[in-house]
Formats: sequence, structure tokens, C-alpha cells
Amino acid sequence: MPLPLLALAIAAFGIGTTEFVIMGLLPDVARDLAVTAPQAGMLVSAYALGVTAGAPVLAAVTARWPRRQALLGLIALFTVGNAMCALAPGYATLLVARVVTAFCHAAFFGIGAIVASAIVPRDKRAQAVALMFTGLTLANVLGVPFGTMLGHACGWRTTFWAVVLIGLAALCTLHRLLPRDLPQPGGDILRQFRTLAGAQVQLALLISTLSSVSLFAVFTYIAYILREITGFTPQGESLALLVFGLGITIGGLIGGRLADWKLMPALIGLLIGVALVLALFAWTSRFEIAALVTLFVWGVFAFAIGPSAQLRVIDAAKGAPGLASTMNQGAFNLGNATGAWLGGLVIGAGLPLTDLPWVGAAVALLGVGVVVLAMWLERRGIAALPAPDAR
Repeated sequence: MPLPLLALAIAAFGIGTTEFVIMGLLPDVARDLAVTAPQAGMLVSAYALGVTAGAPVLAAVTARWPRRQALLGLIALFTVGNAMCALAPGYATLLVARVVTAFCHAAFFGIGAIVASAIVPRDKRAQAVALMFTGLTLANVLGVPFGTMLGHACGWRTTFWAVVLIGLAALCTLHRLLPRDLPQPGGDILRQFRTLAGAQVQLALLISTLSSVSLFAVFTYIAYILREITGFTPQGESLALLVFGLGITIGGLIGGRLADWKLMPALIGLLIGVALVLALFAWTSRFEIAALVTLFVWGVFAFAIGPSAQLRVIDAAKGAPGLASTMNQGAFNLGNATGAWLGGLVIGAGLPLTDLPWVGAAVALLGVGVVVLAMWLERRGIAALPAPDAR
């Protein structure tokens, strides 16, 4: 792994940990702050909406910043936001702190993906992006389960302090390893935003959103499923999250190779795989071993989608790859928020937790339809609006 990719992966590890660890701690947070499960779920939605809202704002603000300085500033904001989470005296304050933390997310991964794809040969771009996102997947293998265990043992605030330390380590590593001669962004920012109106760009963003809705309609409430349906103890829950994390680590690496091979067919196959696995999880969630196996396979399919979806957006928006890459992170997190909200509706309606996987499966199949539509339009020459290469 080239050293700049290693630096990006370390930062991604910290960001992924703070995004996902809250899900394993939702029952603890809800009990400590005296809120309901759907209200606690809004802590997931608030982060996701913060990413979504922050994507266009920070994309515009950082459009002409040197990419090295932009990445350093964003990870510093991330660290401050997590300190605010650890110090939050109540639910409302924690909600605001999550939004502050989230603001750096989209721009960091958007700019990071451009940097990763620019420092490797063209036929290795998706694999380079996947390597950067390995930090995100390792967060689910190590950061989330161990952060969950730390939170159960010492209180959920301790977990956020641990993330602050990761943020500081990431800041030092990025400062040390990021090259100082990175390609500089350029081009008219208004024209770059206009590029996003292209049909293929919008469909690519929609694919990212739907894949994320499918995941988070279920994963937001995974702690409740594992405890109330599967019957896991808090320690067993941490093991299950570790198994899921192993699956997504493998999935992220596989996804990069699939995207460099045949991007759109890979997306179709992966989304169909997610739908089938989630339909199976509605039944296997009742049995400990079967649930662990299903979680692993689900993780592989769900996170193999990421590199393909990211590269599709970059390719569709040739006139504004950096802006589109950032906006794609907003699209993923719009899906996070929508998925958490959709899952909360199911729970609030009094439906069983085992109905959540069926909702996720249906959304994944909708994503298949969007990919097929994008391919059909592409064959007829309907693509992104033309614009100069702003890379």
C-alpha cells in the first residue's frame, strides 16, 4: 500500500468508528439520556444528515483549497466534534455534536477518493479507492466491536474519547505521509455544480443512496435485533459486530477488483446478493450461528458496492470529479438517514424487528432497477452534461 493511501486509511478508520459505533451503543445512550429507541436512532440520522448537508457546503468551501490542507483541516474538525460528543450534557447537545462531527465526513472521503485514484495507474483506481476505504471497513472489524465493548464497560462517553485519540493520530499521520505535490483542484465551481445535473450523475448518486438505505434500515437497529431476536448478550453482540466487520473488510477489497473489471454488472450482482441475504436474515436472525454466518455474508455484499458506486459517480461527472465524489458521500449518508428513519417507522408501527430485513431487501431490488435504467440510458447516449476535466 502506498504511504499516502495508508494515511488516508487511518483517517477513514477514525471516521468509520465514530459513524458506526453509536449503533452498538444506542441502548446504553437511550437509557442514560432517558430517550426512546427511535429517538436514539435519530443520533444516526443526525450524523447522516450532517454529512448530506455538509457535502455541498464544504465542497464549495474547499473547491479551490490545496487538497493536502483540506484533508488536514477536515480531520481536525472531526476530532473536535468527537470531543463535543464526549462532553455533551444531554440528548440535544449530543445531537448537535454529531452533526458537527459529520460535517467533515463527505468532503474528506470525496477529496480522499480523488487523491487515492490520482496516485495510481488508471486500471487500479477502484482498488486504490477501496484501499482507502479499508480504514472504514476495519473500523467495523476493530473500532466498532471494541468501541462497543469499551462503552458497555466504561460508559459510552469513553468510546468517544477513544475516537478523539484516533483523530489526533490520524491528523499526525496525514501531516507526515500526504505528499505536498498533490494535483490541485481547478475549474469554475458553478460549472462544476452544473455538471451534477447530468442524468447519469443523478442516477449514480441515487444508486449510492438506495444501497445505503438498504443497509441502514436494518443495521441502525442491529443491537436490538441481536439482543431481542437472536438472544445475544452484550458480549455476543460485540462478537456479531466483529463478524460483520470481517465481512465488510473482505467485501471492500473484492468490490474494488470487481469495479475495475466490470463496474455496472458488478453493481447489479451485488445489489441482488444484498436482497437475497437480507431476505434470509429475516429467518436466520432467530438463531445465533445462522445469524453470524448471515451477518458475515451480508457485510461482504453490502460493502463491495461502495468502490463501484464511488467510481461510477467519478466517471459520470468527468467535469467535476472532486465535487461529485464529495456529493456521493452525501448521497450515501442521505441513505443512512433515510434508512434509519424507515426502520424507525417500522418499529414505531409496532411491526416485529424481523420485518426490517424485508424492507432492506426491497430497497436493494429498487437499486437494481436504477442500475439497469442507467445502463439503458447510457446505451442511448444519455450521459452527464459535458464539461472540461477539472481533475
